[in-house]
Amino acid sequence: MEFLCYHRDRPGSVALRHELAEHHWAYMDRYATTMIARGPTFAADGETPTGSLHIVDLPDPAAARAFAFEEPNYQAGVYRDVLLRRWRNVLGRTMWEFPGGGTPGDRYLVLGFGAGETADLAAPSAGDDLIAYGPLLSDDGAAWLGTAMLVRAPGPEQARAVLSADRYAAVEVHRWTFGGRR
Repeated sequence: MEFLCYHRDRPGSVALRHELAEHHWAYMDRYATTMIARGPTFAADGETPTGSLHIVDLPDPAAARAFAFEEPNYQAGVYRDVLLRRWRNVLGRTMWEFPGGGTPGDRYLVLGFGAGETADLAAPSAGDDLIAYGPLLSDDGAAWLGTAMLVRAPGPEQARAVLSADRYAAVEVHRWTFGGRR
């Protein structure tokens, strides 16, 4: 089962985040073989961290909760909250298999929170720029709760435009970059 875990930073926690970087990476190393995508999100300045995204294949919802809440930054108070949802890998690949690899361009995490009928289950026409794409689902996988994607785009408006305009209660767009050990 695939899960999307987005830890949102608590304001003023940047120093603590940097202090715990090795603990965070060591924790994530334990999940390296099951990782689909990972990386930090940033404020508009492109420098200030605002969160940490991980898409990971785990046995069940209990394992996903353990992954999210045992993470060292979470335990130390770096994060203010956690979005944890079951997810389906529509593209069937990891971020490391993205054909655009390390090519230049801004990258974004787009989270569309569902409102009503299911939308955007198939990968959109922006396929060449999609790094990861899939629906956000309930723990049992039966209910559609939204859509999440990682996309290369010229700006946040173009990243947002990949999702259907009127099918979401809210859409968040976050600057994102490939994560992992530097």
